[in-house]
Amino acid sequence: MTRLIVVHDDITTLEVDAVVNAANPGLLGGGGVDGAVHRAAGRKLLEACRRLGGCDHGDAKITPGFDLPARHVIHAVGPIWRGGVENEDHLLELCYRRSLELAAGNELRSIAFPCISTGAYGFPKRRAAEIAVTEVTSFIDVHPLVLERVVFCCFDQAMAALYRQLLPLAAGGK
Repeated sequence: MTRLIVVHDDITTLEVDAVVNAANPGLLGGGGVDGAVHRAAGRKLLEACRRLGGCDHGDAKITPGFDLPARHVIHAVGPIWRGGVENEDHLLELCYRRSLELAAGNELRSIAFPCISTGAYGFPKRRAAEIAVTEVTSFIDVHPLVLERVVFCCFDQAMAALYRQLLPLAAGGK
């Protein structure tokens, strides 16, 4: 059975098979989670990302974790919030789904997600958390033996409280 965990922590310090990086389409670093992941992983991450040739919104790509405690980084490019009129919900769903598929395809047992698109990209926090929890629990329902642990790593206590509130609702809906 997969354990779902919520933490208020620095995602770059987590000991998991993969951390998900809330990346931009160029995959070359930036602010927020993306900048923190690139700084903590070291120069080799940037070199590996250059070879990937970017990534579309709603998609994800995987690299080694280099200097991170995590063995891999899954770079997920979330949507920029434009009022909900440009398919943002679906693109965010795809980010989580594609990240989980990459984890499964690479036989990873643990993964940590940040709150994708809720920072500079402006996605409404509650809506993003609901999408994250729904996508992860749906994946686990279909693939119950793939992942041992999924961590929702929140940047503040309010987001952590929101995820903790949503997780029992998701479990109760099964």
